[in-house]
Amino acid sequence: MPIVRGKVIEPYFTAEQIATRNIEIAKAISEGPSDNLLVISILKGSFIFAADLIRAMHHVGLAPEMEFITLSSYGKGTVSRGVTVIKDIDSDVTGRNVLLIDDILESGRTLQFARDLMYERGAANVSIAVLLDKKVKRSEELEADYVGFECPDYFVVGYGMDAAYAFRELPFVGVVTGDAD
Repeated sequence: MPIVRGKVIEPYFTAEQIATRNIEIAKAISEGPSDNLLVISILKGSFIFAADLIRAMHHVGLAPEMEFITLSSYGKGTVSRGVTVIKDIDSDVTGRNVLLIDDILESGRTLQFARDLMYERGAANVSIAVLLDKKVKRSEELEADYVGFECPDYFVVGYGMDAAYAFRELPFVGVVTGDAD
């Protein structure tokens, strides 16, 4: 098992599994509302997934525009106090098909906020793509339109997801299982 920063990381979804799944998701997106498509990556955790997915979308013949939004549901604390926009998009979404990309769908609060915000701004359609769906943590009645993998109740790192700003660079999704001896 890989050792990174003195921690043992057990791969859960390999780089190869993720790459294959990204092409499958891109094909599914191409069969949905994808004309005049604006892809919005929810930062920070989704940046690697979004980059690979948009390249997979190009591979299947799509040519979306790309934007980024930074949302926070915690601020400096550990208890959610509602979602706020930290860095907004620059594009007008009026009448457009929007695809929100996030790394993981857990409670659903952040993605529900983002989806509602895009509809309030006049988006014609808002779809959601997530790498991981952790249904056990869901508090909102929200489902993603495109899901990479179902994720059990593990704290996962890698492929853009972090633990205290570490492990984002890993090419796979893994679980920290302990310290290296």
